[in-house]
Amino acid sequence: GVAGGLRRRGRRAAATPSDASTRAAVDGPREAVAAPATDPLLVCTDVKKAFRGLQALAGVTLEVRAGEILGLIGPNGSGKSTLINVVSGYYRSDGGRIALDGHDIAPVRAHRIAGLGLARTYQIPRSFRRLSVLDNVALAAMFGGGLGRAAGQRAARSWLAFTGLAARTDALPDELNLLERKFLDLARALASEPRLVLLDEVLSGLTPAQMTDALQLVRKIRDRGTTVIFVEHIMRAVLDLADPVVVLNGGQVIALGLPRQVMRDPDVVRAYLGKTYA
Repeated sequence: GVAGGLRRRGRRAAATPSDASTRAAVDGPREAVAAPATDPLLVCTDVKKAFRGLQALAGVTLEVRAGEILGLIGPNGSGKSTLINVVSGYYRSDGGRIALDGHDIAPVRAHRIAGLGLARTYQIPRSFRRLSVLDNVALAAMFGGGLGRAAGQRAARSWLAFTGLAARTDALPDELNLLERKFLDLARALASEPRLVLLDEVLSGLTPAQMTDALQLVRKIRDRGTTVIFVEHIMRAVLDLADPVVVLNGGQVIALGLPRQVMRDPDVVRAYLGKTYA
């Protein structure tokens, strides 16, 4: 860890003022330019994961293209969160290949994957309860984005402003409501300047008005050039946000395509939506 930190310091010393981390600290969140929509940023090929005989992922294959919002849906137990956990390095896959921008990350540890430009949130926000909102995000900027303490705090303030939490910098996480805790989790994920962010049920537990705010924020994240995968059960949000939709069932992809086309797929209706919703 110390050696890696010294290497990062050496790279920062040699960086020009256009370096992304420096811009984030000085000018706030950058307005990134999305890569061409035809370029696959993440490719999962025949990804497998089992837990004591339970096959949570039974050969998942999908592509996520740069600059898009991909919706990942399916019934409970279909493998959605497991796929997020495997892609982010929280779990090690049992087989298959996961490529981020052409580099196989299946055998890579989670903190190394984060350093390659992938960040995530959790269904239940996971904040450091004894640290202020500002320091929670500054930690991500420092250790994920490679900034020093002062620069990390400046970047954190920018990301908190981006997520609407500028007035809550000195609060503790337990003093926030659910929407604010979710936005804090998101600000912390974004502070590492990821190219791809994984949102695991970011809308769960929110009121309709809060959902509208959250959907607007997800659009802002995509508009600044960050690719998004979001796991969600709320079909209004999926129809509103997603470019393509992937449907999982039994650890396998059963449908892939545009949201309204996927919602009419007989397999999706039978396995997930039900005839009444369809």
